[in-house]
Amino acid sequence: MQTPSLKRHNKQTTRSRPWTELVQRHKKEDRSFRREGIPENPEMFTVYVSAVVLAACLVAVPVSGQFPRSCMTVDGIVSKECCPELISPDGRNLGVCGENASRGSCQDLAVPDIPHNPEYPFTNVDDRERWPNKFFNRTCACQGNFWGYNCGECRYGWTGESCAQPAPPVLRKNIQNCTAEERRRFVDALDQAKRSVHPDYIICKEHWLGLLGPNGTEPQVANVTIYNLFVWMHYYAVRDTLLGPGQPFKAIDFAHEGPAYNTWHRMHLLWLEREMQKMLGDESFALHYWDWSVGGTECDVCTDDMMGARHPLNPTALSPGSPFSRWQSVCMSLDDYNRLVTLCNGTDEGPIFRNPGGNVDRPAVRVLPRREDVGRCLDIPEYDRFDWTKVAGGSFRNSLEGYSDPEGTYHPDIRSLHNLAHLFLNGTGAITHASANDPIFVLLHSYSDAIFDAWLRLQNSSSLIGYPEEGAPIGHNLNNTMVPFLPVIRNADVFQLSEDLGYAYDVLPQRIPSNQPLSGIEIFGIAVGVVFLIVVVVSVASVSVRVLSCRRRQGRDGRGVYEPLVRDDVRTGRQYTAEGSVVYTDDQVKYEGN
Repeated sequence: MQTPSLKRHNKQTTRSRPWTELVQRHKKEDRSFRREGIPENPEMFTVYVSAVVLAACLVAVPVSGQFPRSCMTVDGIVSKECCPELISPDGRNLGVCGENASRGSCQDLAVPDIPHNPEYPFTNVDDRERWPNKFFNRTCACQGNFWGYNCGECRYGWTGESCAQPAPPVLRKNIQNCTAEERRRFVDALDQAKRSVHPDYIICKEHWLGLLGPNGTEPQVANVTIYNLFVWMHYYAVRDTLLGPGQPFKAIDFAHEGPAYNTWHRMHLLWLEREMQKMLGDESFALHYWDWSVGGTECDVCTDDMMGARHPLNPTALSPGSPFSRWQSVCMSLDDYNRLVTLCNGTDEGPIFRNPGGNVDRPAVRVLPRREDVGRCLDIPEYDRFDWTKVAGGSFRNSLEGYSDPEGTYHPDIRSLHNLAHLFLNGTGAITHASANDPIFVLLHSYSDAIFDAWLRLQNSSSLIGYPEEGAPIGHNLNNTMVPFLPVIRNADVFQLSEDLGYAYDVLPQRIPSNQPLSGIEIFGIAVGVVFLIVVVVSVASVSVRVLSCRRRQGRDGRGVYEPLVRDDVRTGRQYTAEGSVVYTDDQVKYEGN
């Protein structure tokens, strides 16, 4: 796939403050939307946590988010090689990585050591560093447009027996514009993915040192459903680094607060879309999106024919008329994983909860973003800016992610666009590591990706200067491999128009033209301002008339209209110096100064 033309930042001119200050700032601040807007009510959710998992210095966790089942054998784990044989649909053995069919070969995996910013100051501590070399250093290298852990598929955007034909893009639609039948099929497909064990991928139940079990002959792995694996990957990318029991290092996130926010979530959705296509046997299946730029305080997709209505008796639960009311969340209990020195193993941890617009303690997150906010965000010309974190100003990425306002101005109290949409949900969907449990996550991020795609079309390649080749947070540089996808894929590989990756949107968000008609709120504000100005002018005129009338009466009474501004007796004992100061001489006290 083609990589867009990108210009390197001049690091000599962009460094504006010491990196030690940045490290200290992130140690003190909460990250993303993970702790915001969630009432501390034990009845609403059982476990609310700070993130977990194990460092290689103590126990390195070899979970890639999606380990191929055929590679998680004793031999595969010990050899660090993942090069499975490819079996054709008619049962023919095409050799390791499809080598007999010229699809690929088993090769050493070269992952470049790209300098990241010092906010993450460790080396060989986190198993996600230089992904996935901690676990596999030999994998299938596929030729041409072949793709997959065994080169058995085509790259995104390609099709055909030889993967040489551009794939017709599947169409992602606004779910509000879908027919009742389209909505039903989409909801049913998500529910099927939640219940269907993934045929090719598994997750690990234990850390690296215990991966082969007490006897060294029994891999500690677990089956996982397609949708739960989607949730697990998000959890794994955002979890903290563990420096020791109960000692998490929090200034790390491979999917948020950096340039990879858009590329990581784009790949995350692409992965789910393809896995659901394979599950359904329907290559035309597409994810839908929720246009959350409608403003207001209502969740218009929270109905039983879409993402689930509110329970009639419990405002934080889902309606029993929705299949999502029966969904169980996974990967919630980060504190427990930390305490037990283990990983999320995909077991059920309680139902989804949601209370859209119900956070009475934070009025600012009770209202959804507006269409004008999206339009202003699209006007920001640079993809990202130094320091390429959550404090970057003038950054399209940071504005869309929601740490800057729609015009690109950073402020620590701002939560806009993507972040605001999450916080508005006020439940499972507002907890970063667990947010993918709520199926609204899919719709929410599909619209965020549509905004990203619209921006790519509006800006030319010279405007992509903001995606750094080095110096970004760990995992966020242009050519970093994205955690935890296997086969490996770089941020650069999905930094292109959606059609090149095999999908498109029915309608893309638009800029706000300069001659855009004023909204009702703007018209009302202008009207109030005009009325206020008229009242002020009338009041001033009335006072002036009264003063003039009074002075005229004084003139008729013989006192005269004017009197001296400063009387002689006031001047007594005072004079101005050459320097402009006043000297009082009658008293024994003297004050001087301009």
